[in-house]
Amino acid sequence: MNKVSTIAKTLTFSSAALLGAGIATAAWGYSELKKFELKTVELPILKPGTLRGKKEFRLLHISDLHMIPGQETKKAWVSALDSLSPDLVINTGDNLSDEKAVPDVLRALGPLMNRPGAFVFGTNDYWAPRPVNPFGYLFGKKREVSHIDLPWRAMRAAFIEHGWQDANQKRLEFQVGSVRLAISGVDDPHHDLDDYTEIAGAPNVDADLSIALLHAPEPRVLAQFEADGYQLSLSGHTHGGQLCLPGSKPIVTNCGIDRKRATGLNKFGDMWMHVSNGLGTSKFVPFRIFCRPSATLIKITEQAL
Repeated sequence: MNKVSTIAKTLTFSSAALLGAGIATAAWGYSELKKFELKTVELPILKPGTLRGKKEFRLLHISDLHMIPGQETKKAWVSALDSLSPDLVINTGDNLSDEKAVPDVLRALGPLMNRPGAFVFGTNDYWAPRPVNPFGYLFGKKREVSHIDLPWRAMRAAFIEHGWQDANQKRLEFQVGSVRLAISGVDDPHHDLDDYTEIAGAPNVDADLSIALLHAPEPRVLAQFEADGYQLSLSGHTHGGQLCLPGSKPIVTNCGIDRKRATGLNKFGDMWMHVSNGLGTSKFVPFRIFCRPSATLIKITEQAL
């Protein structure tokens, strides 16, 4: 066997091995889409006496459903979250990944919509996803929206009809149990749909808990919420990195937040921030690597005396 033939066979074998590894990784990443996880964190930020003897205020944070018709496992898992008996449900957007998915979103969220809740939207509530170049994603290139309209108005109407409050570009004040809430939100800042001037200013000083809502954790908006004195911000969008290194370490965040704060509970200045891994993906990138879909139960407790 001459040298050229040996090199050719080696290259063929290497290419076949890489192809096989790629297919196996894709198959594994696809299988991870249904392995939902519930994350639980505790946050002691309420003044003593606020809960009037109750152990905790249970806030369920859900985000990035990216629903497609027929995702029965996802619908059942999300519906079952109602058994956690959350005091408040927060939805930080990107509910849709298909124009026919609104009924599926409503079935998934149905029991939870009977509880107090608030929501903001992401661009994948307004416009359908589009095919993406995976290399552009990995290099952090912002994707243009498709401008193919989704039926978000019907979904919004259903949310409101069931009692959830729309926090897009709004300041909300209401009480759940003994906890007085001040919640403000902006429309999706990742594509500059936000206008902070419409909600600017400190939360009501009489509120027991102040929460900032935004779909994408863009630092320019987080900084304004933090400067106004909000205690906690809730967002999604990053999918926790979605295609991660071992240990759930994000490669990219798909927004301006740094990789160390692309998922979970962290600090942004004096404000706590929680970024959800999300429960779905774009239908054009149906893979998760070292980053399972999740929702988070935040147990908000009183500060120690």
